[in-house]
Amino acid sequence: MTAPIHDGQAPAPAPRAEQAAKLDPPTVRLPKPTRTDRRTEIVDRLLDSLEDLVARHRALAGNPEQVDLHAELIAAEVAHELSVTRSALRRAPRLRRTG
Repeated sequence: MTAPIHDGQAPAPAPRAEQAAKLDPPTVRLPKPTRTDRRTEIVDRLLDSLEDLVARHRALAGNPEQVDLHAELIAAEVAHELSVTRSALRRAPRLRRTG
């Protein structure tokens, strides 16, 4: 084996962090959503779910013999959506007042 040839005129290798900075695109940090943003998302989800529920049940509302079952299904789905929404609102952190 031969020893590596040292070239005195070759540039010194760049540190790894500098190499990585040249190769990787810059990281963009998005701001954390505010409480209002989070609550808006929760309400939008509830409204979308209720609109979907109405559309689904209108499509099924043709058989008069199943009206009672149909009403129970609607009530159960609405109760579920409200439960999911309440749970999400409880998880949304409350902001402390300063001052």
